[in-house]
Order: sequence, then structure tokens, then C-alpha cells
Amino acid sequence: MLDEVTQKKVEKIALEIINMSRNKLLVNLRFLDMALSRFDIGPKPDFTACTATDGRVYLYDPKHILTSYRVEENLPVRGFLHSVFHCVFKHMFISPAVDRELWNIACDVAVESAINDLTLPYLNTLRADRQKQFLEGFGSELTILSAEKMYRFLVDKKLPEKTVKTLEMLFKCDDHLIWYMTDEQKANHGIPWYRRGLRGEGGDDNLRSERFELAQDWGGIAERMQMDMEAFGKQHGYDAGLLTQNLREVTRERYNYTEFLKKFAVRGEVIKINPDEFDYNFYTYGLELYENMPLIEPLEYKDTKRIREFVIAIDTSGSVSGEQVQMFVQKTYNILKSTESFFTKINIHIIQCDAAIHEDVKITTQKEFDNYLKNMQLHGFGGTDFRPVFSYVDSLVEIKEFDNLKGLIYFTDGYGTFPAKMPSYDAAFVFVDENYEIPEVPAWAIKLVLRKDEI
Repeated sequence: MLDEVTQKKVEKIALEIINMSRNKLLVNLRFLDMALSRFDIGPKPDFTACTATDGRVYLYDPKHILTSYRVEENLPVRGFLHSVFHCVFKHMFISPAVDRELWNIACDVAVESAINDLTLPYLNTLRADRQKQFLEGFGSELTILSAEKMYRFLVDKKLPEKTVKTLEMLFKCDDHLIWYMTDEQKANHGIPWYRRGLRGEGGDDNLRSERFELAQDWGGIAERMQMDMEAFGKQHGYDAGLLTQNLREVTRERYNYTEFLKKFAVRGEVIKINPDEFDYNFYTYGLELYENMPLIEPLEYKDTKRIREFVIAIDTSGSVSGEQVQMFVQKTYNILKSTESFFTKINIHIIQCDAAIHEDVKITTQKEFDNYLKNMQLHGFGGTDFRPVFSYVDSLVEIKEFDNLKGLIYFTDGYGTFPAKMPSYDAAFVFVDENYEIPEVPAWAIKLVLRKDEI
């Protein structure tokens, strides 16, 4: 146990090392300027045996900092950058349902790999080469090393416990416990200043709002980093590939498929009271004056949006998984079935195709949709060409199969030939993000990228 004077001296030297590390990063990686200045920094030796951050604060054990610096001069610099990248990649803003052990490992692998990919001498450490060699053992299975992709890999592969523990040992650098603490738990650990710099004081709603604001702040920092890195990469003649991949993961637009599907709605008249055009004052006054005789009856008809006519094209080429196809159709059906999504009569064509049309099933009622899902079988598994589907749907429009076709949703991996001509209806290509590059779509098409868990 250190005496008070020695403890203060250790804390002072440790803070100097951290500030020196931050300045070194700031001088050499200018695109990190906003991220490096976002923290409050303070010693917390009884909280963690190393370092920790929740996006607001950077906590450190002074003895750990001094020991690390003595063992390898680069360790504190790399450790600080490790925590910064956790924040930039928004690793602590995660669902409570996540498997914490696997998520922690996935985040550390993503961060350490991004640091290794920078290939900067002042970030090199003895275990960096071992990290690279260990990941090379997985071959092409780990081509994109974001935390989300790594986590999905760990969940799906169910690696032996020994392998999981080796990953944890090789890539762990800081303590993630603070990620999962409530604000009350943080306060109980004696961190009264963790909320400094955020708007609002008091109340659970305010604290939730501050957490959302913090996540938004780091999202803005990530977007700024992306732009600055383009100039930095050109100036210094290298491309930080894994860092760029992780930033894309953070800044990519999250799509709400339910809201997206509503864009394919058409207007129709539905028998329903329209509360927007009903005045209760006159109505109740009439009931009081004439007992059961209201002065004004409510309007019975409301002009509302319902999904009525559109096409679902399913790419059944060999590269698209049957499980994903069924999940996508089920998801689409669930959205249509909910709330006000169906007209009394619908006209939906579900087309299975690869380089040719293999099946076209017409759905006109909810019962038919139920039967289709129950007995669904996939056909095709050849190459991919989008043009036959568009030609086929164009022919259906010409023979008046549709009264007002709003759009076509094409579920695919994207590796095919797009039509050269814009169709008369909206067209959307829906991709599942599965470790391959998503292609660009024509200017007239809508591009939607969904994760497997979003389907």
C-alpha cells in the first residue's frame, strides 16, 4: 500500500504519460483530434486493474500505466488509442441482450486489428504479431473485422472454449465492465464527475437522453473522421483499411424496413371514422340538447395508405441462402399483416428467379399468403440476371395485371446485370450484409442494406 505522498506522485507521473500518449497521437493522427479531446480523464485504482472508458471518461490505474510504460514504452499510447477506438466505433452503445463475453472479445479484436493495420512504429507492441498470426489461422472466414461481424462469427461458429480464451487473452487491453453499469452503479463507484459536459441534470429520462446524446456525439466524431481520413490517407500515401471498415459500420445508415415498405403504399378509401375531421363539441352538445340526437355525425370514410399492389422478386441464385430468403418473405409478410397494411383485396406477385423466371405466385388474400409461406419451396440456384424480372413485370403491366403497381422489391446478393432502362414503377434492391462488398445500383433504383438480424 502506497503512502499518500507516493500515491500522488505516481498519479502525477501516470497522468503525464497519458497526456504524452494523447499528444503523440494528436500530432501523428490529426483526424483523431475531436476523439482525443472528448474524454474526462481521472485515476480510479480501486475500479479497474488497467484502464476503462464509457465514452464520457477515461479511467486508469496509475500503477498499471507506470508498469506498462516500464515494460514497453508503446503500451500506454496503444492502450489510449484502444479506448478511443472503442468510443469511435460506439462499442459501448449495445443491446443488453448481447452475449457480453463474446461482444467484449469481438470489440477488442476489431480495435486491435484496426490499430495493427495502421502499421505505425510507435503503436507496435510484442503481441501485435501474435494477434495477426492467430487471426490468419481463420483464413478467409474473417475478411471484414468489425465488431459486429466478429461477434456474428463467434456466435455462429461456437468456437472451442480454449480458442475463445486465447482470443480474449491476446486482444484484451482495457476493462469493459463500465459499459454495462447503470448511472447509479457508476456513482456508487465514486465517479461523481462522469456526467460533466452533458446537458441536463436530474431524472432517469434526462440520463437516458444524455446517453443518447453521447452516442450521437461519437457518431458525429466518426463521420468527421471518415472525411478527414480521406485527406490524411492521400497525404501520407496509405489507406487504413480496417479502420475505414469499422467507421463505415458506425456511420452506415440504419434502415427501418417497416418504414421502407410503406413507401410502396397506394391511396385507397377505407370505411373508418376519421378523428381528424370530427368536432366532439358539436357532437356532445347535440346529445345533451336532444338526448340521443347528435348535431353532427362523424365522417365514416378516411383516405388512408394501404399496401395493395407490388412485386417481390427473390433471387434464388446459388449465392443466396434459402434460410435468408424465407426470413425475408416472412418479415415482409409480418409487416403487411400488421396494423393497416392490407386492403380487403391485394395483388402481390412473388417471383422466384436467377438468370430466368422460375415461378410467379399471385397472392390476393391473407389466406393465400399464409398458404404460400407454409408450403414455400425455392427453385433455380443458377446465375443472376435482373433483366428478365423487369421485362416480365413490364409485360404484366402492359396486360393490365396491375391497376397501380407501386413498386418492385428485389431481394438479392447483387451480383447480376441491372436493366439499362428505368422502369415505370419504383424499384428497390434489398441486400443482406454478409462479408462481401455491396454493389452500386443504378441511379433510378433504391438501395437497402439489411443485416441478417434485421431480417
